[in-house]
Parts: sequence; C-alpha cells; structure tokens
Amino acid sequence: MKKLFYLILLSFAIISCEKEEDPVNGGEEEYKVNWGAAADSSATRLLGSFWNGGEKYFNYDSNGKNDFHYWPQAHALDAVIDAYLRTGDNTYKNYMNQWFEGVKVKNGNTFDNHYYDDMEWIALALLRAYDATKDDKFKDAALQVWGYIKTGWSEQAGGGIVWNKERKTKNACSNGPACILAARLYQRFGNEEDKEWALKIYNWEKSVLFNANTGAVYDNIDIESGEIKRDWIFTYNQGTFIGSAVELHNILGERSYLNDAVRAANYTIGSLVNNSILKSEGTGDGGLFKGIFIRYFTDLIQQERLDTGDKRRYIQFMKYNAETLWLQGTAKPVVLFGPDWRNKPASVTGLTEQLSGSMLIEAMALLEKGKYLQ
Repeated sequence: MKKLFYLILLSFAIISCEKEEDPVNGGEEEYKVNWGAAADSSATRLLGSFWNGGEKYFNYDSNGKNDFHYWPQAHALDAVIDAYLRTGDNTYKNYMNQWFEGVKVKNGNTFDNHYYDDMEWIALALLRAYDATKDDKFKDAALQVWGYIKTGWSEQAGGGIVWNKERKTKNACSNGPACILAARLYQRFGNEEDKEWALKIYNWEKSVLFNANTGAVYDNIDIESGEIKRDWIFTYNQGTFIGSAVELHNILGERSYLNDAVRAANYTIGSLVNNSILKSEGTGDGGLFKGIFIRYFTDLIQQERLDTGDKRRYIQFMKYNAETLWLQGTAKPVVLFGPDWRNKPASVTGLTEQLSGSMLIEAMALLEKGKYLQ
C-alpha cells in the first residue's frame, strides 16, 4: 500500500510538471490549450528570435543567421498582422512600419523581384497591412506590385502568369496567389478590371493545373513542351487554389467555387498527410508550405455556406494538427517549431518552419475567438 501511495504521488508529480511546462494550459480537468495565449507566445518568439532590428527584416533562422530571403518576409509580415488584429497592440504596427522600410531596402530599394510568386506574396501581405492600418503607403505599394505582376501574363500555354522573368513555366504558385490578390483588390476598391483578372487567372489554373476529379493541384506547365508536372503536388498550391475559389465565391456567390475549394481541401487532408498530420515538406522554402495551406483552409472553414459535415471534419483536422504541434512538436519554453509537427526541433529552427507553426497557432486562436471550436 505504501508503495502504491508513492507511485500515485509520482504520477501526480509528472502530470503537474508536464502541465507546468506549458504556460497556456486552460487549467480544466481535460487538458485544453488556450490558443490565444499560445499565439501570444508564438508571436513573441517570432519577434524575439528572428527579427533583425538593425536592418528591419526577419533573419533566416532563430540563431541570427541574417541571410535575406524575399518571399518569407511576406509571411512574416502576415504573422505580425495576425497578432495585431488579434490583440490590437500597436507594438505590432510599429514592426509593420519598420518591415516596410527594411525589406524594400534589402530587395534593392524596390518591391519588384525576379519571381512573380514572391511579388504576389509581398503584395498580399501589403494589402493586409493596409486593411489593418489604413496607411496608404501599404495600399500604394500593393497596387504598384500588382502592376509588376500583371506583366507576367501571356497567352502561351493558353494563358496564366509565368513563375519568373525567365518565362519558361507557368506555375500554380504564380497563379493562385495572383487570383487571390486580384479578387481582394476588387473587393476593396471596386475596379472591375481586377475582377476580370481574378476570373481569367482562376479559369486558366483550373483548366490546366487542377484535377477536378481528385482535387489535386499540379505544380506547373512547361511553356515550350506543354508538359505538366503532375507528380509535384504541394500543400501551398492546394491552399492558394482554395483561397482563390473562396474569394470568387465571396464575389459571385456561385456554389461551384465552394465545391472546387472543398475538392482541393479533401485531397490535401486525405493525401498530403502522415497519419492525419500535414506531412513535413522539409526546411527552406518547403518549410512554409503547410502554413500557407492552413491560412486559406481557415478561410474555407469560416464560409457560412460550407456544408456542416465538412466544416466539422475540417475543424477536427485543424484541432488534431494544432494540438499535436503544441503538445508534441513545440520546443518549450522557447516556443520553436520544426518541419515535422510531431517532433520538437533542435535548438535552432528556420524562419519558414517557425512561420508555418505560427500560422497554425494563430489560425486556432482565430477559430477559438469565432467560437468554431465549441
């Protein structure tokens, strides 16, 4: 009996230590994450470990490697905007203003870039910054970049925007975000040409790179040969196709767009997973892919016309991924995320992997606030 008593005490001690290690436990009998508090911790770590205050951009990793990579800067700004919208804390707005200065300087004192998809991410983040702050510098820059992006369209391969200025391929990653941008610009400012751009980009991508039977989004088509890269299917291309369909559904109200988004979502959560957790797509560029999917998947979840069964299933998928990341895959107390959401990273992690984890945690905080998790 005495031995059993000590075993019980030891068990309580282990449980207490595990819960003490996590500063955002809800304190209920069932272990429950406070996603708003988790998002606070995530945002604090992003700025504390990755922000380069001297040059006003985000470093490559949490160990101070200051290599400048252009397109992750857009998603880092998005994460700061997420935190600002959630908290209303003007500290985050200050970082947005600094980012605007520093990233432009590091990119050669311009937001123009060799890669059209990279410019699209920057323009989307700038537009969100304008929505959040109503500061015209963000809007003006977004519109300027949109002007650069439109030059990437040609009638080769039936239409579509090229991946980069070498103009050899037309990719899902250079058309999905462009469609989202055009659709959002139309919804903000009412320019009919932007709506037409969104429609023609979407229709091209759907006809060339989307498998309507399976929901898979293929990576690219080679302009010269016409070969479609059907064996490259990534979460971020799935996500931006979903985002495009959702935006056009918002504009036109046609159910077909929502159906397209559901097909792409179902493919992703059924095929691009490892035991129901979004699979690791590596570090570097691939580290960002899952977070991009999560951002637009979350937009789909919030659609009022989404079928109740699909909504419930998608929320359960999100919860399982987020709880796995937070309880198994987060290095605490430093709050660092890696490419595999089941496993904690080592002492250093990259900006892209950190951002994907941050986007998942922020998405859960948003859904929690909107009472989708009940």
